Amino acid sequence: MTPTSAPTDPARPPGPAAPDGAGTGALRSLLPVLGAHRATVLRTCLASLVDQAALVALVTLAAYTVGTAVTEHRPPTAGTLAVLIGLVLLRALATWREMDLSHDLAYRVLAELRVRVFDGLARSAPARIAGRRSGDLAATALGDVEALEFFYAHAIAQLLASGVVFAVSAAVLAALGPWLLLAVVPAALLLIWSPLFEARGRAERGARTRSALAEVSSETVESVDGLRELLMAGALNRRRARLRSAGRGLARAQRAEQSWETGAGATRDLLVVAAVIGVVAAAAHAATAGRLDGAWAPAAMALALGALAPVAESATALGRAGSLRAAAARVRAALRAPAGAPAPAAPRPVPAGPLGLRLRAVRFGYGGEPVLDGLDLTVRPGETVALVGASGAGKSTCAHLLARYWDPEAGAVELVPPAPAHPVDLRDLTEEDLRAAVSVVGQEAPLFHGTLAENLRLGAPDATADELGEVTRICGIAPIADALPDGLDTAVGERGATLSGGQRARVALARGLLSGPRVLVLDETTAHLDHRGDAELSRALAADSTTRTTLVIAHRPATVRRADRIVVLDGGRIVEEGTWDELIRAGGPLTRLFAREEAAAHS
Repeated sequence: MTPTSAPTDPARPPGPAAPDGAGTGALRSLLPVLGAHRATVLRTCLASLVDQAALVALVTLAAYTVGTAVTEHRPPTAGTLAVLIGLVLLRALATWREMDLSHDLAYRVLAELRVRVFDGLARSAPARIAGRRSGDLAATALGDVEALEFFYAHAIAQLLASGVVFAVSAAVLAALGPWLLLAVVPAALLLIWSPLFEARGRAERGARTRSALAEVSSETVESVDGLRELLMAGALNRRRARLRSAGRGLARAQRAEQSWETGAGATRDLLVVAAVIGVVAAAAHAATAGRLDGAWAPAAMALALGALAPVAESATALGRAGSLRAAAARVRAALRAPAGAPAPAAPRPVPAGPLGLRLRAVRFGYGGEPVLDGLDLTVRPGETVALVGASGAGKSTCAHLLARYWDPEAGAVELVPPAPAHPVDLRDLTEEDLRAAVSVVGQEAPLFHGTLAENLRLGAPDATADELGEVTRICGIAPIADALPDGLDTAVGERGATLSGGQRARVALARGLLSGPRVLVLDETTAHLDHRGDAELSRALAADSTTRTTLVIAHRPATVRRADRIVVLDGGRIVEEGTWDELIRAGGPLTRLFAREEAAAHS
């Protein structure tokens, strides 16, 4: 299999889409999502067309009726009144129907977009989200998607309907007198041209507003999450100042955007008024010259107003859509986010029975110098191997590759069954098969808002009560649950706030074990436990299974010495391996590593 290209540096993840270039065509790129809602789109456009056409017909007929009454002293007939009433009712029904359909369409599309954005973030994690603030991610997943509601609910149907209504109205005005178009057509062209002319400025102002909104969201989320730490550090006032500054920045961006929109709206209104005045003057002159029936003079004015009003609203819609380019670009970037680990074209099944693992000639880096450089590491089925090394040696990178957050630039990461079965590359496994076979538990494994049992069942929702009880016993969670008000049904709070760091570590490990993995990777999972808890957990894991393969990434000597074999990493390569007794007697890299860490701890 051809290796994937080197991933981007997670320390420099892509930020919000730029207003220029990156935002070009962003709104157009989000139109295909309407494909699954063609019938609703058609009904929405039809309702909008009936709504606008009924309004133009109503004001035109009403003006003609008044003109007839004034010029011919003839009251409206019962038929005319019935038509006027019918147009009022039709317009009311069409308006209600268009609003109902357009918002139903928009909310369905937004719901679908939110899921697609989440899928994009999940597909590209952690490469695209590492280092990004959770508030900024929330602004894309929620705020930017929500901002597109106007685009889907109003802009599309309004543009199509106003175009048809204006064309028909212009044809009627041309039949009354071609000279009437001299006032209407230039105004319509200017109305449509103006938002296109200022599209770049609108996009820049919209981008500043979206960026400022994301900053406020990020500051707010971080402040709420770290409220306890801010209070303890006496930094609450400084944080308030940052929030206040971010809020003022957002207010400035919004004020600049709204001020421009207000001025643009006033200009559009002036254009419509000027065009109507022109039509009135031309119609009055034609009526005086006998070229136009006097009753049609007010009707021509009303028809011009009825034709230009939807065009002006469409210009407003185009302007607002232009200011949404930044939001659309951020959503598009999330939807098109490349997978850090692409799905296999021809998946292979996971071999039956116990599994070992092997990193074969693996080379990998985060966009710069390689972290792993030709690493060869094998863990036999049923073996427990401790992986140690100084910070930056590549230990957690091994765990990331085994979790398949990324694929190696060269070499292969494989699951190795006993002979005569053949190894299988992780790139040839489906996501579901990989997660069922390999469980990676990190040092920071956040819990979710919900009960303790729900957090335990996260990866195994169908686990039985007996299976849950066995895992809680192995991981020492039973005493924790017994001390809680509702046992396993106790809500643990967001990120497991009601539990200690050691308790959260036990829950995370139990969650990883409950799915029954054949390969278990512990990346500093027991770092939050005291020595006694670490020892208890290690003994329980050893007694639980002799066939499960375990890779333990740790720095605590007591944890490392319990492994069957110890592998020492340095510079992305193995520099020493063997049992605890062998390595301690040798006095090599392992001994020097622990000596340095002990000296640093006492300095």
